Amino acid sequence: MIIQPQRSLLDLRLGELWRYKDLVMLFVRRDFVSVYKQTILGPLWYLIQPLLTTITFTVIFGNIASLPTDGLPQFLFYMSGTVVWSYFANCLTKTSETFVQNANLFGKVYFPRLAVPVSILISNLITFLIQFAMFLAFVLYFVLNGTSIQPNWLWIALSPVLMLMMAGLGLGFGIIISSLTTKYRDFRFLVQFGVQLLMYATPVIYPASSIPERFQWVIQANPMTPVIEAFRFAYLGAGTVNLNHLLYSFGFMLVVVIIGSIIFNRVEQTFMDTV
Repeated sequence: MIIQPQRSLLDLRLGELWRYKDLVMLFVRRDFVSVYKQTILGPLWYLIQPLLTTITFTVIFGNIASLPTDGLPQFLFYMSGTVVWSYFANCLTKTSETFVQNANLFGKVYFPRLAVPVSILISNLITFLIQFAMFLAFVLYFVLNGTSIQPNWLWIALSPVLMLMMAGLGLGFGIIISSLTTKYRDFRFLVQFGVQLLMYATPVIYPASSIPERFQWVIQANPMTPVIEAFRFAYLGAGTVNLNHLLYSFGFMLVVVIIGSIIFNRVEQTFMDTV
């Protein structure tokens, strides 16, 4: 095997990444299993966390603050937003620590550095699917108890595209922050705080329809807004869905991934000297 320097900033070497797919799956297993290792409840925490978050949002924002939920049951409304947002947020925060957290490993052996961010996306996708299955179980429970929910099967079929957009946004923003963190460690402290603030600028605890018309452009500028609204519209039959907004989010995702890949490839060549 011949190890060559990067020839261009857009040379992602995806073929090489595919050859290391076994290593990627080992990283996936490490990320998925080690999170709750040596805990009493173990993998049940994957279900307990979104459940407790949903209950908290229901009590505080639903019952106390009385925020609208587009006519949906408060529990389902908040759980849908929590599960979808958690996937994006986890992808972003964990990917943003790629270089710093794996500096020792990167300094000892060669492998495609993108293997780590990709493994994070896959392990978080497994968590997302588990949590989304719980959400669908609650949807079925509410339907069997007479709640009027009208899913849109066409938009449900587009769910893989929506998941791709969430993964792409998380990956793009994550590798950009990870690349900058090699020199400026302040980003490690800002990312957690920034993700929390961004959640309140995303229709997770309120519907986009509740925002006054003059401020709609602000909420729609957030590329995650159309994704969450589309998920709610697909599975719960409520939400503000606009194809142009989704195309904007998809284009935004492509731009962020391209910019992130360029920065990642450039930093990858010299990051060991700075980390």
